[in-house]
Amino acid sequence: MDKIFEQLDGVLARYEEIEEMMADPEVIADTKRFMEISKEEGSMREVVTAYKQYKQLLQDIDENDEIMRDSDDQELADMAKEELAADREQKAKLEEQMKVMMLPKDPNDDKNIIMEIRGAAGGDEASLFAGDLLNMYTRYAENQAGIRKLSIPRQPKWVATKKSWS
Repeated sequence: MDKIFEQLDGVLARYEEIEEMMADPEVIADTKRFMEISKEEGSMREVVTAYKQYKQLLQDIDENDEIMRDSDDQELADMAKEELAADREQKAKLEEQMKVMMLPKDPNDDKNIIMEIRGAAGGDEASLFAGDLLNMYTRYAENQAGIRKLSIPRQPKWVATKKSWS
């Protein structure tokens, strides 16, 4: 985890640098550069927000732990204990989220694809397979979290030749 935190500190420093650059009038005047910086800032925003939340959570855990040890008031110590348990659970969830967020992005993730599925040589069996394949890919795409819109121009139907789906 230490390696990830070092990387996150670097991302946070770069994010703060980008925020300063976005406030610079010279950068704002250069539309192309401003767009590049805005895109970079947008790609880092979720990671930085999670990391800042994680740092705040660590502070809260330390404060609640200190309250539990030093408090003479039993009621206050019980409240701190409850909050501490919830904070530790949230900390574990955030750590897992940040691990996933820090995985390298595939440059093709933001691109669309066009796929044509046709039954080739093989007669009716090939056409049936093409239909099954279309249904499989359709369900797969609908179940993926990253898929925002699945666009099938026409509903699959048998063409008169029964050789392809259209």
